[in-house]
Amino acid sequence: MRAPRGRAAALVLGALLAGCRQDMHDQPKYEAYERTDFFPDHRASRDPVPGTVARGQLKDDDQLETGRVGDAFADSFPFPVTLDVVRRGRERYEIFCTPCHGLTGRGNGMVVERGYKAPPSFHVDRLRNERPGYYFDVITRGFGAMPDYAAQIPVRDRWAIVAYVRALQLSQNATVADLTANQRAALQAGGGE
Repeated sequence: MRAPRGRAAALVLGALLAGCRQDMHDQPKYEAYERTDFFPDHRASRDPVPGTVARGQLKDDDQLETGRVGDAFADSFPFPVTLDVVRRGRERYEIFCTPCHGLTGRGNGMVVERGYKAPPSFHVDRLRNERPGYYFDVITRGFGAMPDYAAQIPVRDRWAIVAYVRALQLSQNATVADLTANQRAALQAGGGE
C-alpha cells in the first residue's frame, strides 16, 4: 500500500517542480532605451502622458511652495502654526541656522566668531516687521552671503523655521504690556515687576 502512495506523491511533486521555472529573471519586458518595432519611432521608452505629476511633486498651493500670494510675500502662514510646528522649527533652526544666526537670532553664530560675515539680527525693526513669506523666500532662494536651502530643507520645515523665528522675535522683544492680566499678576506675585 505504501508504494502507490509514494509514487503518487513523487508524481505530484515532480509535476509541481516542472511548473516552477528558474528563469523569472528573464521576464518579457523592455529595458530603458531598448529598441522595439511595436511603436513607429522604435523607442520602447515612452514619454509621460501630458500633465503627469510624479508622486509627491504636486505643487498646487502657491503660498506653501513659494511664500507668495500673487506677486507679494505672504502675510500669513499656509497652515496653522501649532506648538508642534514651532518645536519642529526650533529643531531645524538649531541644525541649519544657528551656525550663522546664533541661538537667539542676533547674528552671532559660531561661523561669525571665526570671521564669516555676520547676518543681520532678526530683532532689528526691519526684520521684525517683515512678512512670513519674506523669510520663507530667503530660506528658499538665499540672500546676500546666505546660500539657498531649498535642497536641504523641505517646504514645511522652512515654514516651521519661519514660525520659530517669529517666536524668537517675540521672546527677545516682549514687554510687560504684551502680557495678559493673569500673566502680569503671576509675574508680580513671583517678585517681578
